[in-house]
Amino acid sequence: MEIYRYRKQRGANLGSWISLEDSISKDPFREAQQPAQSDLDLANGNNAKEILEKHWDSWMTDEDWKWLSEHGVNTVRLPIGFYHVCGKDASVLEGTDFAHLYSVFSGAWGRILNAIDIAMKYGIGVLIDLQCAPGKQHPFPHSGQSGPVRFYEENNMKKTQLVLSILARELHTKPNIVGLEILNQPQNDPKLPEWYASTIDLLHGIAPELPIYIHDAWNTQQYAELAGSRPEFVVVDHHLYRCFEASDLALSANEHAQLLRGKTLAEFKEYADKCRGNIIVGEFSSSLSTAFNDGGGDPTEKDNQRRTFANAELDLFEKACAGYLYWTYKMDHADTGWVLKDAVNAGVMPNWFGIKKKAGVEVKSDQAKLDAAKEKSFSEYCAKWDKQAGTYEHWRFKDGFVRGWNDAYLFFSSDQGSSISELGFKGQWVKQRLVEHVKEKGSSNNLWEYEHGFIQGVDEATAVFKAAY
Repeated sequence: MEIYRYRKQRGANLGSWISLEDSISKDPFREAQQPAQSDLDLANGNNAKEILEKHWDSWMTDEDWKWLSEHGVNTVRLPIGFYHVCGKDASVLEGTDFAHLYSVFSGAWGRILNAIDIAMKYGIGVLIDLQCAPGKQHPFPHSGQSGPVRFYEENNMKKTQLVLSILARELHTKPNIVGLEILNQPQNDPKLPEWYASTIDLLHGIAPELPIYIHDAWNTQQYAELAGSRPEFVVVDHHLYRCFEASDLALSANEHAQLLRGKTLAEFKEYADKCRGNIIVGEFSSSLSTAFNDGGGDPTEKDNQRRTFANAELDLFEKACAGYLYWTYKMDHADTGWVLKDAVNAGVMPNWFGIKKKAGVEVKSDQAKLDAAKEKSFSEYCAKWDKQAGTYEHWRFKDGFVRGWNDAYLFFSSDQGSSISELGFKGQWVKQRLVEHVKEKGSSNNLWEYEHGFIQGVDEATAVFKAAY
């Protein structure tokens, strides 16, 4: 379970599988009530139960899961609506615009559980994302319904907490559940930080080990600080797109790439520092503008531009994030800017995520390499800090280095998935190790030395492993 939750996440969103979007899968909306854009429109139309259940049962096939595994994907993000939980507890619909739709949505719950189990067979982790909350948390129809934002009404915020408590209680023991994202892309509001805090408290009481993901509401610094202030495993989710704002459309792929490798990387490192490195990009694409998605222009040149942009995105994510998930895995039409399968086939995105496991090759730490790296790092560390006045316990650095190195290999050698697992949430993981260290060696004002050593041990082990594997 810990491997799934703490490893670096590389993967995709399963958009429009359970919670539907007409821009991704148009056919299920053929009999939807106007404006025919949201789950509620679809559910209020003709033959909704039959249409939805057919879609849920056919959108993701064994071939799709096999494709994900055969390209190194180790994590998927599964967007769902609060109404999809009614098959477990019908009360989630009471007092909402979905109150009359139990029969339409009650079959979703069993399919969500089945999706998690299928992912487990392939060693793929699942991040459950509450895409659609009672009252809708942003103005767009992929929040489950049309109309104004009413999430911040007290009854809707409480109803959302009920839904999340059910999800936490039912799913936290499943080994490949990597976390629960408690709200997707909420419109920021003065009430949101307090609601996040009280929801984290609630869920921590139900499932203390379950990682909680919070979307940054397009204010990454604010919510990175909130996550960093919490002792629990709280992760900030940022969605990176460069195709919606006029300022983005004015830039070339090379200009975007330069910004990502410079200014944006510096910003992300600041965000990561505020939240122990607990930050992912839960959605991104290789699309640069709406114009790139039309039928005009040279397709080869457009893909070259997308490739330049995507390579810079991946460089950023590998350096500054604990995970990244492409939006989206598949659509009902081809699009190398938005569909992972198409982007991979066109060479816009790489053919493999992470490091591919080699059949028959045993992964084990080399003691001689550990000893050499430890002594070199320790010598450099002492030379640096001994120049500065203070009382130190450098032996804690050495203890941390060894533990970090060995834990890195614990992840490298794990069985889960088709790609090598790497420790991604290092700052969160070392918190656990620090508790053990204090129990064994006692507390001190110099525990930071253990943490420094641990992180350096992980990084050195990773460099050695990648060079040799």
